[in-house]
Amino acid sequence: MASSRMTIMGSRHVISAGHYLAAHAGFQVLEAGGNAIDAGVAAGIAIGVLQTDKVNFGGVAPQIIYTAKNRKVHCIDGLGVWPGAVTPDYFVNEHGGKIPPGVERCVVPAAPDAWITALENFGTMGFGEVAAAAIRFARDGFPMYPLMSKFITENRHAYERWPSSRKVFLPKGRPPQAGEIFVQPDLGRTMQYMADEERKTARRKGRKSGLEAARAAFYRGDIARTVTKFIEKEGGLMRYEDFAGFRVNFEPTVRARFDGIELHACGPWSQGPVLPMALNIVKGFDLKAMGHNSPEYIHVMTEALKLAFADRHHHFGDPKFIKVPIRGLMSGKYAEHRRSLISVEKAWPEMPPAGDPNTFEQLRHRCVPAPQPRDAPGPGDTSYLCVIDRDGNAFSCTPSDGSDKTPIIPGVGIVCSGRGTQSWSDPEHPCSVAPGKRPRLTPNPAMAFKNGRAYMPFGTPGGDVQTQAMLQVFLNINVFGMAPQDAIEAPRFSTYSYPGSFEPHPYYPGRLYLESRIDKSTGNALAQRGHQVYWWDEMTWLAGAVCTIVADHRNGVLHGGADPRRPAYVLGW
Repeated sequence: MASSRMTIMGSRHVISAGHYLAAHAGFQVLEAGGNAIDAGVAAGIAIGVLQTDKVNFGGVAPQIIYTAKNRKVHCIDGLGVWPGAVTPDYFVNEHGGKIPPGVERCVVPAAPDAWITALENFGTMGFGEVAAAAIRFARDGFPMYPLMSKFITENRHAYERWPSSRKVFLPKGRPPQAGEIFVQPDLGRTMQYMADEERKTARRKGRKSGLEAARAAFYRGDIARTVTKFIEKEGGLMRYEDFAGFRVNFEPTVRARFDGIELHACGPWSQGPVLPMALNIVKGFDLKAMGHNSPEYIHVMTEALKLAFADRHHHFGDPKFIKVPIRGLMSGKYAEHRRSLISVEKAWPEMPPAGDPNTFEQLRHRCVPAPQPRDAPGPGDTSYLCVIDRDGNAFSCTPSDGSDKTPIIPGVGIVCSGRGTQSWSDPEHPCSVAPGKRPRLTPNPAMAFKNGRAYMPFGTPGGDVQTQAMLQVFLNINVFGMAPQDAIEAPRFSTYSYPGSFEPHPYYPGRLYLESRIDKSTGNALAQRGHQVYWWDEMTWLAGAVCTIVADHRNGVLHGGADPRRPAYVLGW
């Protein structure tokens, strides 16, 4: 199937990002001599301005980074924690078990610290240098694009809830139209203040002290005080001390091997392990012989993903608070056992049982909500970007946090991360609420390696669709031999047969969505196997928006792809 764009090739550096202006911001940094980390941070901060419907400067920014000089992989969680004042039964007592929209679902914003931590440890530039494009986009504006305009229009009632959000997202009393200049002056001033504080300190004490000053400006200065004062006034639990004591974490990645490729994903504080767990299951089948997007292929992939999502629901959570048997879940023996539960003729009609990776016993599910037989699954937020530079350094990041469920902080221009929506109010769930605990994050960048060198950073927005779209694109390239752009544009499918990650955690047993470029006969064959088949449009943003770069080490060429399902683009030289 012909793609609508060509794969972009470069021999020096390539960046692929969820918005074309963010790709340009990162590319400018590369051309100015910055490395992949500098460029990735520049693009990520820009995305927090350019896609503020789905990503926010005050949100999350999980990252996987590869430093070529020492051949090491690093993972920054970029994820905030619940405030110290929350209790495990808070939402049960106060809201009948619901986690409502608004400031009560706020966790500490982690993205600013994640960006600065990446620059401090692996970059060469300062915050002000890499944030310059984002500051300009916020202060002077950028042309509103159709998908964001459509999202704001469809969720207008949500933005109307809070005067501060109304002022930003409905600036003329209505949603901005495509082609109008969209300005966020408070956000621009917030980032400029951090850059100014950095510059004053760096002039006297050097780059790293300057970065620390930028961090302090956000977490221990006027920004933190303004945010927490507003939240307290609105009835939320966040306090200044929660900001002042916060730092992001360096976390180990989880790994799987596939045909000479080592895939690294984020740990069980996110949904990241779903990707390598599903890969471990499907690699026991002859996928190529089945044929791309054949009924057999889609069936096996869907059943493997269901099994991985069942284990996600039962086992995943913040490892600082719960014991996650991640070594067992990632083992080849456990994957073999889970593979044996797949029938090639019949689909699981609901989420399969989770497994005990030590005994292989089936486990009874906890906290499974009532099925939603008629509703349509909602979209996930998020964006994505990746970079490989001339030295072989690589950066993979999935920044996120939408603005329609949490208010803009007046005078600051950010939302205080509403990622608490991915926790569970039930104290029995592994992702339950607790002071200092991280919600289980859907954003999960990945990076693959060949012979110890960065081969393929990749990721996507899309909530629970993320790992599914990522797995399909990875196999499109590494089993079916597609070029990156072709692999990205190929038709996709997604199961929703598990409790969703976002409050109220909707559950759609057996439901499988197919992009309508997939043959109807394939849909019929899948229905005969027991899947509840639903159809998307030919190409929909609900199926994710994968970006990737594939390194051809033999020829010294980088091949980049970006998903036309959203405004993603690639630049390279």
